[in-house]
Amino acid sequence: MEPNGTLRIAIQKTGRLSEGSLSLLRQMGLRFETYRDRLFAQCQEMPIDILFLRDDDIPEYVQDGIADLGIVGSNVLDESQKRVERILPLDFGFCSLSIAAPEQSGFTSIRDLNGKRIATSYPETLRRYLAMEKLTADVVLLKGCVEIAPALRVADAICDLVATGSTLRTNRLTVLSTLSRCQAMLIGTIGASEEKRALIEKLLLRARGVQEARKYKYIMFNAPKEALPSIKELVPGCKSPTVVPLATPGFIAVHSVVLEETFWDVVESIRACGGSGILVSPIEKFIR
Repeated sequence: MEPNGTLRIAIQKTGRLSEGSLSLLRQMGLRFETYRDRLFAQCQEMPIDILFLRDDDIPEYVQDGIADLGIVGSNVLDESQKRVERILPLDFGFCSLSIAAPEQSGFTSIRDLNGKRIATSYPETLRRYLAMEKLTADVVLLKGCVEIAPALRVADAICDLVATGSTLRTNRLTVLSTLSRCQAMLIGTIGASEEKRALIEKLLLRARGVQEARKYKYIMFNAPKEALPSIKELVPGCKSPTVVPLATPGFIAVHSVVLEETFWDVVESIRACGGSGILVSPIEKFIR
């Protein structure tokens, strides 16, 4: 890999963020090949290399300038405390870092863990949290299978990532406190060169376009022309909806975008205004 002028992006080689990171980069228009055990890939048509690393190593590579950008969980950043620029939350890889205890333990709050043992893969984050809460506990460092620590009597409670909660339920654990909400984060080296900063800004435009597209649906429908004032309130679009007269007098076709989270409410309101023939499509990219 040629270091001069080539932008390096570090992503997780395997793990919960790997697939989402690859998908995002490809949606951003980066073309590269991947296969098992590959450590890096060169992008076609752009001076960008993709590095495949352990997630724990990504913040250090970015801090040291070996990689210019990285995609890593905010939980890893909080634990490592490396000096990097947190550029953009990426809206995937959501989870929580939580303290949990066995259901039959009798513990009902983190205050009950004072003087107890807590197993975790995030010792520094846990110690900071305990200090903030003015609690004293023995932190037991485990690199994996943290959830079985209470059953093995290695610890009285655990501090671990929780996504769906199914692992906690399987091991009969209940959450006592949540330390942080986590997601994938785009990070960068502090003090990047002007040449690389220009390319980073181009990539940020693409990343935000992908993010915006996830929030919206493209909607098309027919409606009576007299309902247009009400329809404009329902689907304002970026500036205004696109309105096209139909061959049938007194009717129009409306094209606009709708927030995913309010989609069904809007559709019901469109129907109430006389809208029909409603077609909905996903949006691949959305640049405001």
